Amino acid sequence: MPHDNYLFTSESVSEGHPDKVCDRISDTVVDAFLSEMPEARVACETLATTNRVVIAGETRGPETITHDHIAHLARLAIRDIGYEQDGFHWQHAKIDVHLHAQSADIAQGVDSAGNKDEGAGDQGIMFGYACRETPELMPAPIYYSHKILKLLADARKSGREPALEPDAKSQVTIAYENGKPVRCTQVVLSTQHTGDLSSQDVRGIVEPYIMAALPDDWVNEDTAWHVNPTGKFIIGGPDGDCGLTGRKIIVDTYGGAAPHGGGAFSGKDPTKVDRSAAYAARYLAKNVVAADLADRCTIQLAYAIGVSEPLAVYVDLHGTGKVSETAVEKACRQVMNLTPRGIREHLKLNRPIYARTAAYGHFGRAAEADGGFSWENIDLVHALRDAAR
Repeated sequence: MPHDNYLFTSESVSEGHPDKVCDRISDTVVDAFLSEMPEARVACETLATTNRVVIAGETRGPETITHDHIAHLARLAIRDIGYEQDGFHWQHAKIDVHLHAQSADIAQGVDSAGNKDEGAGDQGIMFGYACRETPELMPAPIYYSHKILKLLADARKSGREPALEPDAKSQVTIAYENGKPVRCTQVVLSTQHTGDLSSQDVRGIVEPYIMAALPDDWVNEDTAWHVNPTGKFIIGGPDGDCGLTGRKIIVDTYGGAAPHGGGAFSGKDPTKVDRSAAYAARYLAKNVVAADLADRCTIQLAYAIGVSEPLAVYVDLHGTGKVSETAVEKACRQVMNLTPRGIREHLKLNRPIYARTAAYGHFGRAAEADGGFSWENIDLVHALRDAAR
């Protein structure tokens, strides 16, 4: 029997969380290379700790992107996040850059040559998911966890809430009845702050933003609140906890409501199917639901390094399909070229659009005029309907 009445929890972390600082820097490096050369290759990892940033990885691109320039861009990213603290300051942090040339062994498997199309940058499995729980066709718990933190970040950066600092985490538990989200039973919010503020003081600051983020009737007298439950939160960010690129992959995707293949996104150019194929899978799943072919859709894509065509396309409609999974699998292959090159060209991914994805989720965001979040468009609806029926 389906489990229709239950509680489900998802978390998010802000752009000032130490891992997200690293994601932002790594994606800033990706954007820098793609700005100069759309076919550049980047695999960039970042570590951040007390007034120290280490950037390492492999690249193939123009020599104009020097180590000094990358360090400068990292400082600008840290400044934009808002770090001007004694333990982590955009001006004073020591930044080491250890990027080197991409492996020739990897390049030969990925590059096109003769009659061989570009292959996948690595083996792996990638998942996409969509459902009707929110207008953005995202699971409600992760969507609202992101929204809470984004509203607080906007208030902090605008100067409306000067007591808030960049590092923050949110978590919401949502009750489902008959398989649909109906109310919030638990709210967890921890935010770095200035001054001698109690947990109650912080709740007074953040509660209006949390209420604005959640649907009107989802919070009542039975909702439990946990705001800065450990007490003061003054030391935060990389000064309080070491950060690494790619350590928040569930925050980046569906909050645990759908599978994740395991690969991180940030720091990778779009030849890496960890990133581009996960975007394609979300794009297809969202269009399947928007086309009213199902109320829920999970899509898995599988690749092998150096091989252009996906090894498999798997669809699960979770018992909500108006057509068969087999029909949707065939339709997905028909309406979109799922080779690495085909994905990049269809979604126009060889552009500097990635730093903005580093916090508040890669999915459930509005498609932007310059091509950012192109995988959130629902422009395959008619093609999928025709192909699946």
